[in-house]
Amino acid sequence: MDVLITEPANSPHIDRLSERYEVVNNPELFKDPNALKQAIADARSVILRNQTKLTADVLGAATNLRGIGRLGVGLDNIDVTKASEDGIVVVAPLNANAVSVAELAMGLMLSLARKLAAADRDTKAGGWNRKTFTGFELDGKTLAVCGFGRIGRMVATRAKAFGMNIVAFDPFVKTDDPGLKELGATLTDSVAGAVGCADIITVHMPLTDETKHVFNADMFRSMKPGAAFINTSRGGVVCEKDLVAALESGHLAGAGLDVRESEPPGKPSALESMDQVIVLPHIGAFTKEAQDRTYAAVASDLDRILQGESAENFVNFDRPNR
Repeated sequence: MDVLITEPANSPHIDRLSERYEVVNNPELFKDPNALKQAIADARSVILRNQTKLTADVLGAATNLRGIGRLGVGLDNIDVTKASEDGIVVVAPLNANAVSVAELAMGLMLSLARKLAAADRDTKAGGWNRKTFTGFELDGKTLAVCGFGRIGRMVATRAKAFGMNIVAFDPFVKTDDPGLKELGATLTDSVAGAVGCADIITVHMPLTDETKHVFNADMFRSMKPGAAFINTSRGGVVCEKDLVAALESGHLAGAGLDVRESEPPGKPSALESMDQVIVLPHIGAFTKEAQDRTYAAVASDLDRILQGESAENFVNFDRPNR
């Protein structure tokens, strides 16, 4: 087969691929690693989201694979090192959903500041408790942006328009970065240095061995009492039980989570029952605009790869070496 789809993926861009290639759409395949390993052995390319695990073992069976199209940004579910060793191009349109995720982070920020979700639930239940839902303004508050890449910078730009002060942490950003000067942002040399002075923390970090559970009990204790915590990056950067403890103790005033340690999370935790917490089903990239850009980029690049041409949105190299 030319294209194997392992998760739900429907778009006119996929339909157009089907007109040119043999496309096998198996949206439940990600749930069965053994079946995935068998199916991918015959595939020239594969399209996936974030739940398909392309481990070294699975990729080892993919002897015909030339390209991997990731419908999203995170690459923690793909062994990119193994793919590169085997000459497989990994495609991920990293800019396609940046605006959508940044806007969602701002939405969570405003919702937490004004207690919108809790006020909505209470009012729909017949309440009219205005004083209960007294919030705070973003103007003059300090925002810690943990991860100052594409999305983090977009959030910072939007927060600056609300009159917020910006502190940032990113180990790959230098103090002379023009984006820092443009925003009047302060760069810190540690995560703790950024979050310790912030009223709101927003996370835009990839999940790596170094960032796994970086937001743990110690990190939450280093935050200001009454701070709000937002994560629209990867759930694994947060130790959820430690976050629950920080919220239950009142040290943190609230949290907005679009991502979880396990997705879907399985049985509900204390997070789902807390009025001061907003939990979403990983919808950061799910706007019409972002989805169209993402599908268009992945479909176009896989077409290029299958035709022996150079991909545009590659993360390792532009042409397959096999």
